[in-house]
Amino acid sequence: MNIKGIIFDLDGTLIDSMEVWSRTDMAFLKECGVKDPPPDVSDEVKKMTVDDSAMYFINRFGLKLSKEYVIDRIEELVRIQYEEKIPLKPYVPQLLDRLDEKGIPYGVATATYKRLAEAVLKRCGIYERFRFVLTDEEYPLGKTCPDIFLGAAARLGTEISETLVVEDSLHCCETAKKAGFIVCGVYDSVSACDRAQIEKIADHYFESLAELCVLL
Repeated sequence: MNIKGIIFDLDGTLIDSMEVWSRTDMAFLKECGVKDPPPDVSDEVKKMTVDDSAMYFINRFGLKLSKEYVIDRIEELVRIQYEEKIPLKPYVPQLLDRLDEKGIPYGVATATYKRLAEAVLKRCGIYERFRFVLTDEEYPLGKTCPDIFLGAAARLGTEISETLVVEDSLHCCETAKKAGFIVCGVYDSVSACDRAQIEKIADHYFESLAELCVLL
């Protein structure tokens, strides 16, 4: 592949965290008095920005809470997981080593809270290796809009057509592909139900990052 730069997603791509978010969404709603939260609620909010997901919870479940409280409380519920427990996906260090050997720059574009993203990357010892970590703080429209990917490519100094976006989620792959990026889908158990659609959209699809490591 003629790749000059790579934009990595974080959750479900570099770190094994997607099930943590599913459990947290359910725990938060039960804490708020929602007796039987629908099982698809995490599928709905994973496409949203932090602000939009908070408003979704408030409006759908009639929560008498402020948006700021919802954002802060969910961050509090998942913070210890990011700071102490969530592991890297297999082969992440080896992949970054390979990119460094080839002189290919890379960064992170994620919808996760910035403090959480930075905390898990620092704990795992790879934060300093990335050119940048972009989040909703810089790009509040989230990943249904290509701005975060375009901003990442600009920071890498690479042309869109020579920049690889590595994602596990269908809607993110769709956005990046429509914007003209080379797209690599990677398997994650939480997005397994969308695998067939991701494979149709993406230029490449891998079971693990080891396959990408070999291909570069």
